[in-house]
Amino acid sequence: MTAHSRRGNHAISLLDAEVVEESDLGSIRRLTADNFPILKGLSIKRVLINPGAMRTPHWHANANELTYCVSGTSLVSVLDDGSAFSSFVVNAGDMFHIDSGSLHHIENIGEDVAEFIIAFRSERPEDFGLAAEFGAMTDAVLGNTYDLPASDLATIRRDTTDRPLAARVGNPTVPPTARFGDPHKFGLEEQHPPLGGAVGSARLARVQFWPALKDLSMYSLRIREDGMREPHWNPKTAEMGYVHRGSARMTVMDPHGTVDTWYLQEGDAYFIPRAYPHHIEVVGSDDIHFLIFFDQPTPGDIGYRASASAYSREVLAATFDTHIDDLPNFPFTPVDPLIVTRRNPVGEHGVGEH
Repeated sequence: MTAHSRRGNHAISLLDAEVVEESDLGSIRRLTADNFPILKGLSIKRVLINPGAMRTPHWHANANELTYCVSGTSLVSVLDDGSAFSSFVVNAGDMFHIDSGSLHHIENIGEDVAEFIIAFRSERPEDFGLAAEFGAMTDAVLGNTYDLPASDLATIRRDTTDRPLAARVGNPTVPPTARFGDPHKFGLEEQHPPLGGAVGSARLARVQFWPALKDLSMYSLRIREDGMREPHWNPKTAEMGYVHRGSARMTVMDPHGTVDTWYLQEGDAYFIPRAYPHHIEVVGSDDIHFLIFFDQPTPGDIGYRASASAYSREVLAATFDTHIDDLPNFPFTPVDPLIVTRRNPVGEHGVGEH
């Protein structure tokens, strides 16, 4: 079993991750399989956009995108195939979904920094920018495309290197309809928590609540210090999380019996492979808020509580090599509670803890 660590093999800081762009316009940092090798089928970015700046129009060639707005007010535009165009305003607690290949941009139209946590359905997402796209074509080709003289296109400065962040000239142009609802957008934090109780809650961005989702979903998980995320596994989904607030301890076991326990702080990201057992508990703070992304539109859980209820005491006694009279009185639990009350003090983790 591994020693307890600040961050185990499954976690890393997103705040200190690879820099894609950093300037007075904002910053973009990312974790992919190139710098966080455990990732499979998922990756993550943190994007900061300063007032008056924008994430320029671009698309992702091999991955759908699921984005959570942490702060600020921004205008998002999306051009899907069939010339279907949408524009909408997002604020803190809103989410939006972008299909692979759809052209989109994010423009800060407020007075505060806009922060986004973005999950991609690939461990190595590929990006194309609108400016770089123009740089790939000659003046003559672009002139023919727009029915213009080639010389008109020569005035545009361009090359095949994308400019992820750019400054807006003048005031933003916000269509009157941009504050209406849109299928790409989901007000996650406005949702009454479908799961929760006295010690925590989970708001769910999954396909039954948001039909736009295809191969991604997300939970906004909050747990008080007197609560704990029940030990469980996700039988059909990998899990990638980001610590928005608070600090916690996490434990995961791999198929070889190796146990990794580590401590998470604000700004850390973690990855749990499909069906690996794991749990989360608050350590060192009053509560936690995690953004947890999954690689399926409807994640599923199997928890320890329901697991014990699925079998007779005779089967459990044989499984644990324990006399049947020495088994705990496991409560019957037909549906796992997700979050449980922590009635015992935080202790050390380990096999045979006594």
